Amino acid sequence: MSGQKSDYGFETIAIHAGAAPDPTTGARVTPIYQTTSYVFEDVDQAASLFNLQTFGNIYSRLTNPTVSVLEERVATLEGGAAGLAVASGHAAQMVLMFALMEPGDEFIASTKLYGGSITQFGVSFKKMGWTCHFADPDDPDSFKPLINERTKAIFIESASNPGGVIADIEAFAKIAHDAGLPLIVDNTCATPWGCRPIEWGADVVVHSATKYLGGHGNSVGGVIVESGDFDWSASGKFPAIAAPCEAYHGLNFYETFGRFALTAYGRAVALRDLGPALSPFNAFLLLTGIETLPLRMERHGRNAIKVAEYLAGHDKVSWVSFAGLPGSRYHALQKKYLPNGAPPLFTFGLKGGFEAGVKLVESVNILSHLANIGDTRSLILHPASTTHRQLTEEQQEAAGAGPDVVRLSVGIETVDDIIADLEQGLAQI
Repeated sequence: MSGQKSDYGFETIAIHAGAAPDPTTGARVTPIYQTTSYVFEDVDQAASLFNLQTFGNIYSRLTNPTVSVLEERVATLEGGAAGLAVASGHAAQMVLMFALMEPGDEFIASTKLYGGSITQFGVSFKKMGWTCHFADPDDPDSFKPLINERTKAIFIESASNPGGVIADIEAFAKIAHDAGLPLIVDNTCATPWGCRPIEWGADVVVHSATKYLGGHGNSVGGVIVESGDFDWSASGKFPAIAAPCEAYHGLNFYETFGRFALTAYGRAVALRDLGPALSPFNAFLLLTGIETLPLRMERHGRNAIKVAEYLAGHDKVSWVSFAGLPGSRYHALQKKYLPNGAPPLFTFGLKGGFEAGVKLVESVNILSHLANIGDTRSLILHPASTTHRQLTEEQQEAAGAGPDVVRLSVGIETVDDIIADLEQGLAQI
């Protein structure tokens, strides 16, 4: 099976999309094409590759057969037109914005984002001449006053890291499209097993494949998926994609590649010049992880609801932010956008505040205290002292990472063991 085919089930797509037995050896598993470059058939074929007149491999910074399978698989799982795999989730955001933005441009992002994204958008992107304005995802209308003639996109997470906030994707898509803007959705925490943002109006989906897609904590990667439905030429705001490109003799990516224009530009220009290529070995590991994505997410979800219910009844816990609990303010949105269940990543508050959070993460045994999510192993973190420590206290609170907050990424171990480990850790506070 290769290519998008809507009548296959999710589990089948997760195993087969983009892949086929190797034509030379018959190998059934996608090989690791550990090569930097590829031999041309002749000068004419080389010229057509460099001129983007034909598809093929030139250099592994741009394309690699192992990476290509990953790109097609994630794009198919998301229901998108095309995908581009890069070295990390942050690299995906950088490559995407490089395609959309010019110096002096702006975009609007949710305040409820991974702390590293807030810093990348709010601090590092300033060096590129790009300005990010932040707004409350619980109030989509708060994004509207921030839109102006220099605004290029709206960026949200389908389910936020760390707080598990579920965004009203359909409402954000309407706001973006009414303004002629693309809606970008980070679907890392929900995964396409939980949510398919393109079906709700998203124009671009980004992933840190490091997390649930790979799922084993052994490889770093990022993926961009475009829906193929956004008209990049309508507003005149996206010259990189829909105007003559100096680097390719005046080629217009949107006129030439249509539904794949963003992906084509990201590969031919952003990957070529910025260079955040994904290694074929990491692509191989990510592909292997994706094969069990639906199985893992089912177990993650069953464990997460039991752990959340346990914490909600503990006398040292003041609150639990898990959309899967009926009392959550996001429960209705979870039922709409994530019908397979809430993401197994959520936060809870300790009555003892900052010191209690530090004590808990230092007292657990099975749970690993580290800065990652989406692993088979259960992971715990105190964001205010780690991933969000670079933010002000006001920014921490806005991001759902205040001093009392502890983040859990519930793994697939025996759930009674996870709860017992939390119990003994809480007892030491």
